[in-house]
Amino acid sequence: MSKFAVILPAAGQSSRFSGFRRKKPFVELKGRPVWVRTAEHFANHPDVCQTILVVSPDDIEWFKEQFRANLAFMTLTLVEGGKTRAESVENGLKVVADQAEFVAVHDAARPLLTKQWIDSVFDAARKFGAAIPGLPISSTVKRLTPRNSISETVDRTSLVQAQTPQVFKKSLLLDAYSACKDLTATTDDASVVEQFGHAVFVVDGWPMNIKITTPEDFRLAELFVNALPTKGGLKNLHPFSDDLFG
Repeated sequence: MSKFAVILPAAGQSSRFSGFRRKKPFVELKGRPVWVRTAEHFANHPDVCQTILVVSPDDIEWFKEQFRANLAFMTLTLVEGGKTRAESVENGLKVVADQAEFVAVHDAARPLLTKQWIDSVFDAARKFGAAIPGLPISSTVKRLTPRNSISETVDRTSLVQAQTPQVFKKSLLLDAYSACKDLTATTDDASVVEQFGHAVFVVDGWPMNIKITTPEDFRLAELFVNALPTKGGLKNLHPFSDDLFG
């Protein structure tokens, strides 16, 4: 079976995550750090041979001390991040294990996953060489003018909101990053591969797979964390359920 290395960028500044003493990947979500919840999905996956966490150089010594107990029980490769997300991913790519045939890049601040979801995008990457989850856009989309008035209503028929994990054949992602002339202009890893000229397949995304960016996102994650679907379907979502708020 193909082996996957997973890069978890956690080197951002969390500039929109106000009101917390720590950056978003390091905040405790229902008693456990966000990054730990995220990393465990992959560290415990049978097809993953390496989990790489990318942390800002300013935080790395603090991180090693703060999470010493977690690191003692997790097989994790710790890497210093760059000035941008793309540079951080590039730093992660430099230490990907030889045995990895595929590389998945997943936001460290997206802790709400299931094995079934991961398997679906892994399987698509095996088949197509490049795959991401995409969530269809259900709301009406408006394009604005510079003065913040509506210039047009955009046809959302073929639009999706890109999520992670974004998964690629290792050689493809390495070549795409090497060929990219301006990594600062890229918004995700799929766009790097798109610029390289390789098609990226999209699997159905998952509404609960939110990226924690703002305090409001964190409050949503607190609601969702105990309501993730299992093999038997969604857990009880009754508004007064102990599973939802416990």
